[in-house]
Amino acid sequence: MNELLKKSAAEQSKALKNKEISAVELTNAAFDRIDSIEGKIGAFNSLTKETALNTAKKVDEKIAKGEELPLLAGIPLALKDNMNLVGSKTTASSKILENFVSPFNATVTEKLLGNLVPIVGKANLDEFAMGSSNENSAFNKVHNPWDLNKVPGGSSGGSAASVSSCEATLALGSDTGGSIRLPASFCGIVGMKPTYGRVSRYGLIAFASSLDQIGPFARTVEDAANLLEVISGHDPKDSTSLDLPVEHYADNLNGDLKGKKVGVIKELMEEGLMPEVQQALQNAIETYKKLGCEIVEISLKKLKYSIGIYYILATAECSSNLARFDGVKYGYRTKDAQNLLEMYTKTRAEGFGPEVKRRIMLGTYALSSGYYDAYYKKAQQMRALVTEEFNEAFKQVDVLISPTCPNTAFELGAKASDPLAMYLTDIATIGCNLAGIPGISVPAGFDNTGMPIGLQILAPQLQETRLFNFAYKFEQANDFYKKLANI
Repeated sequence: MNELLKKSAAEQSKALKNKEISAVELTNAAFDRIDSIEGKIGAFNSLTKETALNTAKKVDEKIAKGEELPLLAGIPLALKDNMNLVGSKTTASSKILENFVSPFNATVTEKLLGNLVPIVGKANLDEFAMGSSNENSAFNKVHNPWDLNKVPGGSSGGSAASVSSCEATLALGSDTGGSIRLPASFCGIVGMKPTYGRVSRYGLIAFASSLDQIGPFARTVEDAANLLEVISGHDPKDSTSLDLPVEHYADNLNGDLKGKKVGVIKELMEEGLMPEVQQALQNAIETYKKLGCEIVEISLKKLKYSIGIYYILATAECSSNLARFDGVKYGYRTKDAQNLLEMYTKTRAEGFGPEVKRRIMLGTYALSSGYYDAYYKKAQQMRALVTEEFNEAFKQVDVLISPTCPNTAFELGAKASDPLAMYLTDIATIGCNLAGIPGISVPAGFDNTGMPIGLQILAPQLQETRLFNFAYKFEQANDFYKKLANI
C-alpha cells in the first residue's frame, strides 16, 4: 500500500502542496488500494473513477498555477450510497433502486465538488440506512477491516470500513440513530453527527426526516472538523437547514479544558457493558481528570425510553417517506402485474428487504387510525421530555460522555435473527438524534481480541466547536487513533 494513504487528510494536503505527490497520483493510489482489498471488505456499491480523476486533475492544475487550494482539495472521499451524485447510481443498497442513476447532486455533493474533493465511490450501507450491522444491504455484506468475520456497524458500514482500511481518507455517512457513531466505534475511527439542521439533507434519500443528519468520517478529529466545515451551511432547498455562519472548527481544537465539567451518563455505565468497554470509559474519565476537568455523574432517567420512542417515530417517518417507491415514476417495477394495485404490492414486496418491510409495517401501524394518539403522539411527547433532560444536564456540565456502544463488533450473522438484540446496539446513540444535539465517537481502546472501542462525547445544540475541542484533547492524550486495521 502507498504509505501516504495511511496518513491523515491534513498530512496528505501538505504533501500535495509541497508537490511530493500529485492529486491524480493520490487518487489513483486510492483506486489501487480498493482494487487490492475491496473483494474482502465490500465497502463500495459502485466506483466513480472518472469523476474522481477529473476532480483530481483540477487540483493539480491549481497547484501548477500556484493558486490556493480549497479545504481538503485532492483528498479521496467515499460517499454513502444514499446521497445523490449526478450520473452515478444512487441505490440506498436496495433492489428497488438498483439501477437508479441520479439526475442531480445532493447539496453536500455540490460542496465537496466545489472544494475539489475527489469522490472515489458510493459506499455500501444497510438498505435505506435501516440497520446497525450493514448486513441488510441488498448487494454485499460489508466486513470489518479489523476482523473480516465481524460486522463494521451500521448503517454507514461501507463508509466507515473504507476509511478504516485506507481505501478512502474521508467519508460521509448519515446518522438517524447512531449510524455514523456506531460504525466509527466498531471500525476504530472518528465519526461525527452534527446538530440537526447544521448540514443540508437535500439530496439525501430520506429514512426518518426529523432524525437524519449527514456527517463526517475520518481517522483524526482534525480531519473530521475540516470535513464538517466543508459540508456545513444554510441551504434554501432544505426547510430544516439552519441559517447560521459556518465555523472554522479546526481552528479551535486546542482550547484549554481546565475547570471544564464532563458529565458521565450514569445509565450508560451500568449493566450490559463488556468489561473492556467499562475499562475504556474509566480510562477516558482519568484522561479528562488529567486535562484538568471535573467529572460529574449525570442521571438521564428518561434515556431508557429512547429505543421505544425512536422505533415509533423513525418507523412512522420511514413508512411515509418510502411510500414514494411504488414502481410508477422510477426505480424497480415488477414484471407480472395484472392491474395497478397488484403492481404496487408486488413491486414493494419484491423490491424491499425484510428489515425495511418490518419498519414500514411498524410505522404504518403506529400512524393508523385509532393508534396515532397512542403511539406517534405519545412518542413525540416523550421525545420532548428526553430533549428537556439533555438540556437540563448541559446546564450542569460542558459535555456528556459514555461508551458509543456497550460492546465491540460482533460476528456476521450473530444478531441477524433477533431484531430486538440488534436494536439494543443503539442504546447509547439514539438519544442524541431525538434531542438534535451533536455527538462524536473517537477511538478509545481495544478489547482483548484487538477490536476497537469507541468513546461517545455529546455537546449541546450548535456546540460543535466545543465537541471537537473535547474530542481532540482526548485523542491527543492517547494514541489509539494511530493504530490502523492490519489488512
